[in-house]
Amino acid sequence: MEPVHVVWFKRDLRTPDHGPLLEAARCGPVLPLYVAEPELWAQEDASGRQWAFVAESLAELREDLAQRGQPLLVRVGAVVPLLERLRRRVAIAGLWSHEETGNDWSYRRDQAVGAWCVQHGIPWREVPQNGVVRRLRNRDGWARRWEERMGCEPLPAPDRLQPLEGNWAPGPIPAGADLGLEPDPCPGRQPGGRRAGLDLLESFLKERGRGYARGLSSPLTASSACSRLSPHLAFGTLSLREVVQASRRGGGPRAFEERLHWHCHFIQKLESEPELEVRDAHPAYAGLRDTDAERLQAWSEGRTGWPFVDACMRALIAEGWINFRMRAMLMAVASQHLWIHWRDSGLVLARLFVDYEPGIHWNQCQMQAGTTGINIVRIYNPIKQGLDQDPQGLFLRHWLPELAMVPVVYLHTPWTMSDAEQRAAGCVLGDEYPLPLLDHRQAAREAREKVWAVRGSEAFRRTADAIQERHGSRRSGLKTPRNGVSRRRRSQDSGSANQQQLSLELG
Repeated sequence: MEPVHVVWFKRDLRTPDHGPLLEAARCGPVLPLYVAEPELWAQEDASGRQWAFVAESLAELREDLAQRGQPLLVRVGAVVPLLERLRRRVAIAGLWSHEETGNDWSYRRDQAVGAWCVQHGIPWREVPQNGVVRRLRNRDGWARRWEERMGCEPLPAPDRLQPLEGNWAPGPIPAGADLGLEPDPCPGRQPGGRRAGLDLLESFLKERGRGYARGLSSPLTASSACSRLSPHLAFGTLSLREVVQASRRGGGPRAFEERLHWHCHFIQKLESEPELEVRDAHPAYAGLRDTDAERLQAWSEGRTGWPFVDACMRALIAEGWINFRMRAMLMAVASQHLWIHWRDSGLVLARLFVDYEPGIHWNQCQMQAGTTGINIVRIYNPIKQGLDQDPQGLFLRHWLPELAMVPVVYLHTPWTMSDAEQRAAGCVLGDEYPLPLLDHRQAAREAREKVWAVRGSEAFRRTADAIQERHGSRRSGLKTPRNGVSRRRRSQDSGSANQQQLSLELG
């Protein structure tokens, strides 16, 4: 039997603009492989709703590959033992995949795969699929490299794959329970698969994107005004380059393309410093917060007593998505008002987001917690956010039916009702709906004092300069001065980054 080229699909569940697949197909027989890894899905940031999206995408990918001559093989287990079993059955000419910036577990898994390839003399060709650069020393010239990659035309899918000789069972796509995942009801979850992604892209560029700038901030309008492409980019049913090129051809909003750029900007940070998933970006903040378990549970269930915060959390639980401003508010309230460690609240959100992208997620969690050392510390007023984004309470009433009869004047602050008004509205606080966990104004003042107290020393500023040198954007295209980052430069970068608050959904 002729040696085969194994194409390992991970977070790139498509055939067009798939460099490893196209190149492998030019070299000989291709064995397309997806490994459902129980240990990966047992990690604290994984969830059943994410797997459901992946499973639907795998079914469509398998159909696409079969039409090209060789269906997708799906196997359950650890990657290295599975590759070893393949090697004992057939000669492997090479392993092909895209580069991946995942969580710490996937990083260590890739190291093990690399060691196995070296041990057996099998070349492993990893191909970039976005603007993230491996082994990057600093950000000088990064934007130019991003444009070089994104400015190229997307690659075609291979017309035909040479079928494998012998009997190769495709293997079933496992259910979440088969991977040890708990039931994770998410009735409003977006469907997986490339066709759904293409439909979203087309409707956004032709119609929905017209209201992008006006509609992306409020949860009332964001679900239609935003692209909703984030899970498709997170799991690769569409490539970032495809979306960039389609947006340019179709006259997509300029602000949307800026978010596509920032998408890679944040992933690059985790690629360059994987420890950001678990360690404060600025070490001066280590040990600052000590999570209160009861507060964390109330926040994660949408029962803080602040109606707009709770409505946003319940919407996220039910749909697996919420717009960027509300993501930022949820994270900031947890970090600042409730003084929860960003890692604890970040894991809750990671599991709830169908579009969880580790590189974006953990950097944004730290931004909202104020632990980056180079970004503006933002402390949201949860009441003002509700009044600004949902003044009539339409979103709030939908997700908090226990407040359905509360007069609009009290809707965002139900604790200001008298006992008689609470009874008349059918919402007695402490029974039907919780009292606020604490005074949000006092909590904000205390958080601001604690966070800013850390920032005053010269040692803090020196470390912040080093962080900026390594991770800060180079908007002007100029090299960073040798003597460190200017205050003006850092302010520009911080402001720009904060404009992209938790932009996982790419607007």
